[in-house]
Amino acid sequence: MSSENAAEIDDDFIPGSAEPSVLKPLRVWPAFALILSMIVCRTIPLFVNDGPPMLWMLSSFGPLACSLLMLVWWVTFSRSSARERLIGFIGVLSAVGITVMSLDPTMQGPGMALLTVPLGMSLFGLASIAVRRMLTLNRTFIIVLITAIGFGSTLLLRTDGMRSDFSMEFRWRWETSVEDQLLADSQNRQGGGMADFAAADVDRWLSDPEWPAFRGVGGAAQQQGAVISSDWSANPPQELWKITVGPAWSSFAVAGELLFTQEQRGEHETVVCYAANSGKEIWTQHVESRFWDPLGGPGPRATPTLGDGGVYVQGAAGVVLNLNPRTGDIQWQKDLRELAQRNPLEWGFSSSPLVVGDQVVVYAGGDGDRGVFGLNTDTGETEWSAPAGNHSYSSPALVELLGELYIAMLTNDGVTLIEPQTGRVKLDYKWPYIGYRAVQPRVIDKDSLLLPTGNGAGTRCIQVAAAENGLSATELWTSTGLKPDFNDFVIHKGYAYGFDNKILACIDLKDGKRKWKGGRYGKGQLMLLADSDLLLVLGESGKVVLLNASPDGHEELADVQAFEDKTWNHPVVVGDRLFIRNSKEASCWKLPVTEGRSVASLMDQTLIGR
Repeated sequence: MSSENAAEIDDDFIPGSAEPSVLKPLRVWPAFALILSMIVCRTIPLFVNDGPPMLWMLSSFGPLACSLLMLVWWVTFSRSSARERLIGFIGVLSAVGITVMSLDPTMQGPGMALLTVPLGMSLFGLASIAVRRMLTLNRTFIIVLITAIGFGSTLLLRTDGMRSDFSMEFRWRWETSVEDQLLADSQNRQGGGMADFAAADVDRWLSDPEWPAFRGVGGAAQQQGAVISSDWSANPPQELWKITVGPAWSSFAVAGELLFTQEQRGEHETVVCYAANSGKEIWTQHVESRFWDPLGGPGPRATPTLGDGGVYVQGAAGVVLNLNPRTGDIQWQKDLRELAQRNPLEWGFSSSPLVVGDQVVVYAGGDGDRGVFGLNTDTGETEWSAPAGNHSYSSPALVELLGELYIAMLTNDGVTLIEPQTGRVKLDYKWPYIGYRAVQPRVIDKDSLLLPTGNGAGTRCIQVAAAENGLSATELWTSTGLKPDFNDFVIHKGYAYGFDNKILACIDLKDGKRKWKGGRYGKGQLMLLADSDLLLVLGESGKVVLLNASPDGHEELADVQAFEDKTWNHPVVVGDRLFIRNSKEASCWKLPVTEGRSVASLMDQTLIGR
């Protein structure tokens, strides 16, 4: 039979019929195009800094969509015979179904969408290209076998979450996790408890903590007092201790020699008090709860807050606790899921509590007036509740505008200013954002408020004025030169320094115009060493970098590699001590001090940061 006659024979073979089909070379250019599209989707975040808010959807779901199109190509446009289409279709679905049911639980969902299915279907396309001229049914079995191997290889993996470029952090499935090691070694971590310290010292530390909450006093993320040297070549920082910690994206609250943070330990969200001079555990307290999301992995997201005789913590699943800071005993417990009548956000309840007088303010994002709650610090009972947007990873902030104190809550709707005593909304400034907001608003010039927002929006400055029924606001400027995501910014001498997505930038607060942009630190965090005119950046890679806080340009002065794993937690500097952590480790470093500017012991620095 000639090849021309063969090409005219219908290749739609019905199983059981007497006449076999005549196979043709596969049409493979669509498979090649789809494989290339998968690569482009996954690599876009590596090259695009100022993409739209939903860029992550293209990176995350683009390869999955291409995988589905690969199957469509096979059954409609590949020139495979009907028998091949049926065998390939059923074979691929069976292989992926068995694989998905057998995956490690952490690989379910995004792990499957980002790796399992795209890897298997990429090999499906590559195998089709390789055997396209094999004119026997064996080619279909080879394609299905190679695809199944691709799917099945991901059974060997588990994931700890994702990085800011939307790549996943994979580990061997049988590898012992740091969290498991921590649980196994818990007995060796305990120190002498609070008995190691004089009661009078503990009372003094807790009555005036140096770093009482997320981002320190007033949420300014700044250290004052000790002048830090930038010459780390001659006098490098000294690591005083390093310990293993449970996963969480919490930072530290600091009171003298006491450190407070949150961790995930097995099936329990745990609050831990550490000794600042040694890293030894003083006490732990836990509630049964384990939150996990594909981006952040397991663990709490918020930072403990010290104030009015308690340690106030908010868990990722919504549990709010008031603990005795000396013993860790639970003084009261509430659940935001019940108060707000809602489930946790996609990435958990991430807001850190705010203590204002005898109230602790928490964000819940419920409907109606169940957005923000003011809870009595003694009893936990609701004093008031107020409306706010239904989506935010920002924390309530206490701001002073026009001589009055307000609680500022930045959400997907805009910013809400609330009267602390009554919960009355004084300003509801609308600036909707389809992405997420995770950074706190900051006051400048006593009547102006900065509203930081991520890609696609930028940072807006509004001027607040008294109005008949509260406050009014007018936009002064909006700058796309500073677009902080969940990484932060600070204010120093008329300029804002912070992350424009993953690149550090400086803008002028008079008009929002960018002064400079430079340095890639991933989704790291930064703080201000105010009296030293320095910026301290804790990069996503775990590197600590020192820079000039100057509008003249981006200038790195020194650096030290502190961690080897993903680091999103906010750094803390009290005096000359740097406290940092990520989801696996925590450490304390002694920073070099400028010659002639001595620093008292950490225990005696009760006013540093004021």
